[in-house]
Amino acid sequence: MQKKKIPMRQCVGCREMRPKRELIRVVHSPEGDIALDFRGKNPGRGAYLCPDAQCIAKARKSRALARAFDCPVSDEVYDELLRQLEQNDG
Repeated sequence: MQKKKIPMRQCVGCREMRPKRELIRVVHSPEGDIALDFRGKNPGRGAYLCPDAQCIAKARKSRALARAFDCPVSDEVYDELLRQLEQNDG
């Protein structure tokens, strides 16, 4: 019996490989919007973050999302990601 392969993704904050289901997808839509994609189904380029404020802070400091999406990402985007993360937790 063959085990089902678990898709792995790398967190852009801490650079750790984790199962895709444990991470939150940040999507850069074709319209240019950047948002958290908790379902993982929204269209656009995706980057993954641990559901942890520290990983978002690391990604902000290293400009990881700007590199992943090949476009500038403002501080307001990171603030909104933190807000969405808090709302989803609570």
